[in-house]
Amino acid sequence: MDRRVIAVTGIVQGVGFRPHVHGLATRLRLRGFVKNVEGSVLIEVEGEPSTLDRFLHELRADSPPLARIDAVTWSDRPARGEPSFRIELSEGGDEGQVFISADVATCDDCLDELFDPRDRRYLYPFLNCTNCGPRLTIITAAPYDRERTSMAMFAMCPACRAEYDDPADRRFHAQPTACPACGPRLSLLDGSGNPILGVEPLAVALEALRAGQIAAVKGLGGYHLACLANHGDAVATLRARKHRDEKPFAVMVRDLDRARALGEVRDDEAALLAAPGRPIVLVRKRAAIAVAEGVAPGNPWLGLMLPYTPLHHLLVRGLDEHDLVMTSGNRSDEPIAFDDGDAIDRLRGIADLFLTHDRPIHLRCDDTVTRVVAGVELPVRRSRGEAPRPVRLPLPCLRPTLALGGQLKSTFALGRANHAFLSHHIGDLDHYAAFRAYGEAIAHYRQLFGFEPAVVVRDLHPDYASTRYAEDELGALPTLAVQHHHAHIASCMADNGLDEPVIGVSFDGTGYGPDGTIWGGEFLVASYADFRRAAHLRPARLPGGERAIREPWRMAASWLLDAGLPLDALADSVPPASLGAIERMVAQGLNSPITTSAGRLFDAVAAIAGVRRTVSYEGQAAIEFEWLAAGIEPDGAYPFEVETTTEALVLDPRPTIAAVVDDQSRGRAVAIIARRFHSTMVEAIAAVCARLREATSLDAVALSGGVFLNALLTAEVQARLTADGFRVFRHRQVPPNDGGLCLGQLAIAAGRQKLEGGADVSGGTWPGGRDLSGA
Repeated sequence: MDRRVIAVTGIVQGVGFRPHVHGLATRLRLRGFVKNVEGSVLIEVEGEPSTLDRFLHELRADSPPLARIDAVTWSDRPARGEPSFRIELSEGGDEGQVFISADVATCDDCLDELFDPRDRRYLYPFLNCTNCGPRLTIITAAPYDRERTSMAMFAMCPACRAEYDDPADRRFHAQPTACPACGPRLSLLDGSGNPILGVEPLAVALEALRAGQIAAVKGLGGYHLACLANHGDAVATLRARKHRDEKPFAVMVRDLDRARALGEVRDDEAALLAAPGRPIVLVRKRAAIAVAEGVAPGNPWLGLMLPYTPLHHLLVRGLDEHDLVMTSGNRSDEPIAFDDGDAIDRLRGIADLFLTHDRPIHLRCDDTVTRVVAGVELPVRRSRGEAPRPVRLPLPCLRPTLALGGQLKSTFALGRANHAFLSHHIGDLDHYAAFRAYGEAIAHYRQLFGFEPAVVVRDLHPDYASTRYAEDELGALPTLAVQHHHAHIASCMADNGLDEPVIGVSFDGTGYGPDGTIWGGEFLVASYADFRRAAHLRPARLPGGERAIREPWRMAASWLLDAGLPLDALADSVPPASLGAIERMVAQGLNSPITTSAGRLFDAVAAIAGVRRTVSYEGQAAIEFEWLAAGIEPDGAYPFEVETTTEALVLDPRPTIAAVVDDQSRGRAVAIIARRFHSTMVEAIAAVCARLREATSLDAVALSGGVFLNALLTAEVQARLTADGFRVFRHRQVPPNDGGLCLGQLAIAAGRQKLEGGADVSGGTWPGGRDLSGA
């Protein structure tokens, strides 16, 4: 008889791994124990050597559906003569890596019970099992056991305890397990937060929704604001109360058949919709569907999601064929409400009633948003159902590293060894509430993962809220400031497991450059260790600074002036006095910083073409420009120039601007202008990449930055560069926008440690500039 001590690391806590091990060991007639320790699952097992070998093989080959094994290590010990195999209580205090599971949608077995009148959990809104239910949003500390979750306040009844203690039961050690006799309960509040007693909460909420009212519904990671998707007045009221003028709402549908009735759902999109995380998936909208136009005004795409909690399933089935708008419970740009008292305070005046419950949410977590582009997933927002699942780093962080991300679409990441633990989506740190949530989330992740950072990585921008956080809260730690677009490219590289120099195309709205100007249309020759700005968009003035983001006509005027053209193309909708003021601002450089932003170029051309001169959310003009372009076939491209300077190649779009104005003056359809401009950008990117390949011999291209959420641009750039013989890499696990910055920051910190032979990463900035042209 031999005894083996086995350590299993990865996502192995809270996913039924210990019951799985118990079942495997019992079936093979092995003896010993399994338990959670902080950072892994520990197994001590004894039996005949050949049976132990079989145990190890099956352990690796057949794990529970939600588990992800990262490593299995073992060593021999003398046999003790154990009488049986058992599950022992968890213990903490270990220094190993901690892995926490994301929240998981209700499984099919639980759904069968939910709608089975013979089951004791029939219609119970909080049923779950080892294979599904809340995880990240209820955990207060590691390791994952009931007493360290927000379910600790609910003592199990004898029936639930019997299931929990039975190794053969699906709820064996299912920490959030509950039933109507002992678990959380629904309650109903009126629009002012006062309890409505003596009613069945779900039935009254369904009646209110059918009547066109707005309900605040407490979910896994926070509150949703819900109304009927086909009720135009309810949708309009929700928009007005939430102060969300035009940005699209998501729609929850009963099942995949209903999703296919509303959208042109391809097989790969259906697979994403039905994934355990149940993200919002952008699909092409069908014509003449039973969804109010106000849900996604003018938008050819519709964000759909399937129910992911028992309460959601009860809601959508109770509404028969009606679909639900389900949007984050907040006013525009605030973080999602998750605390009950805060939700009542913030959503009072928006919601007509609150469908809530008494299971506390410990951590807010908004919905994940994703889509499929050219057959590959392209994440838009990575959050519930994904966070905090780690992304593997190609190079290890030799010291625990905290990456703080950027200012917009904020996320942060913990880096330990080869793992990057990315946070849920937090939002734009311009808002104090989001900044406070950011600090609270960092503190919680540090406590949850037992993480004490030795190095901090932040964006180079001196005025970002994340920079202030580094200075005020972490000032004693060595800090590395990383250039924004280098982080974008490093994020794409890490997303694809690359460890080689690349040509990086980083197109976005705003990023602080080492020269103090606003970058955003960048071609970098980059590794994790360093980068060189090899080419960029021609600089232009940004009249009014951030105001130009909300009023794209300002950037249009700037580009028209730079091209030596009159401002006549804007005269139909912009007062002459305003145009004159912009002309003076640009000429004098007054409140008009220099930018190479590709995002602002898209805005400018959209404004010239007449798509819209002002926007209600960032990038709206460019997004609608893409919708128009995607609706027609290619129709040629506009001219552009690539100039050679002593420092870098410069992509000059002034010929493009002149041609756009000419088409506009001739009455060319806006959609044709949009299609030609997109084709122009594809040709321009390919031309610059070809020049850089000739100079560097590099054939790998990484595409990153928020502009590459443009599905048409991304698909056609990928196809064109691939046809030109490049190896093209784009994001698959994290978004190309600023939601993926923290991954790139971690990868850069690891690259610098490797470059310096493992030396400590100390303070100061690291803007790059080392010549990698011969790499």
